[in-house]
Amino acid sequence: MDRINGEGIPRDHLRFALKNPRMIADARRIDSCLLCRASKVNAAGICEFCYALLDGEELRMVTRIQTGVEA
Repeated sequence: MDRINGEGIPRDHLRFALKNPRMIADARRIDSCLLCRASKVNAAGICEFCYALLDGEELRMVTRIQTGVEA
């Protein structure tokens, strides 16, 4: 999967973005999903729709961020 929306980051860059606190903080500040730019993002900067699409390492990283553990 490349991009869900042309304005968001490519899916294959998500793990990098989740390791970058500034990118997450910016997504949360403007309430814009890292992947699709939808609003109502979680602590990791991901919206509900994109969160449902995550699996494997991406899901583990987002879960750690949401629980306050470093990615």
